[in-house]
Amino acid sequence: MTKSLNGKIAAVTGAASGIGLACARAMLEAGAKVVLIDYDRAGLAKCCESLGPEAIPLVIDLLDSESVAGMMPAILERAGGLDIFHANAGAYVGGDVVEGDPDAWDRVLNLNVNATFRTIQA
Repeated sequence: MTKSLNGKIAAVTGAASGIGLACARAMLEAGAKVVLIDYDRAGLAKCCESLGPEAIPLVIDLLDSESVAGMMPAILERAGGLDIFHANAGAYVGGDVVEGDPDAWDRVLNLNVNATFRTIQA
């Protein structure tokens, strides 16, 4: 198999689990160095340890604008560049709207919309 991402540096948000982790794993298998970004410090450390030396953990709270502002400088410092950015982090609230928690919906909207914008802008 050809390593189609050899020499590339990628970053994935929401990378400590789920789709983000699967995407990070696929990029690593394709030859990229990958910065895995998540707020779950313990989960991120465990994932990166199992993925190997080309998996670089970066703890960022995507709902905190100061944390997001430090994301790109930290990526550049730890990985030396950035070729691919995958804004993957997201959340979901299920159930009936009438029984929904407005604060939970605010968090979902902030993560799925605002944090995506802020991370791509950064």
